[in-house]
Amino acid sequence: MLSARDIHKSYASGGAQVSVLRGVSLEVARGEAVALTGESGSGKSTLLHILGCLDAADRGEITLADQRIDGLGEAARAELRRRRIGVVFQSLNLIPSLDVRQNLAFQARLAGRADAAWQADLAERLGLSEHLDRYPEELSGGQQQRVAIGRAIANRPALLLADEPTGNLDEETAERVLDLLLELARETGAAFLMVTHSARHAARMDRQLTLEQGRLA
Repeated sequence: MLSARDIHKSYASGGAQVSVLRGVSLEVARGEAVALTGESGSGKSTLLHILGCLDAADRGEITLADQRIDGLGEAARAELRRRRIGVVFQSLNLIPSLDVRQNLAFQARLAGRADAAWQADLAERLGLSEHLDRYPEELSGGQQQRVAIGRAIANRPALLLADEPTGNLDEETAERVLDLLLELARETGAAFLMVTHSARHAARMDRQLTLEQGRLA
């Protein structure tokens, strides 16, 4: 489902180029769950942003569901992101002016894949059915996290990316959130790549990859 070959990325800092990714290659199959670990600054979030079409690599090849995505312009990346990719951000990025129902539907509506029955099923399984008319500020951290997961999976993406989705949650809530992510990703057949610092959560995935100084160890 996802294939990346020799991905490089650097940024300008203090008048010099700082290399963040130094030839990363990986594959994630349909329905497979892969953990991406590594110390802070190792390039995990940068890699996730490139794979999620939020940023472009300096060089390298990326294929998603038999479509080459490296070299796409910003508009084409945004369109692909709407149609084929779901992202659960560490900061959640819920839209404060939209209620839970509208936040859940947001990504799917952009993709032209709004499905009221699927959305209602997601809301039930995520424990959000009684909160659909509430706004993000009226929810607990765990509830907001579940809205973010529902929004990311609502359009049945080919690729599901999650950046520390349980990092700000208590242990019990974190386990439930990971259960839901794994269940929904496998049910929809999405390739699932999750950045995590938790060894316990990484061990629950099908495979683990570790980034060290911009390279996979």
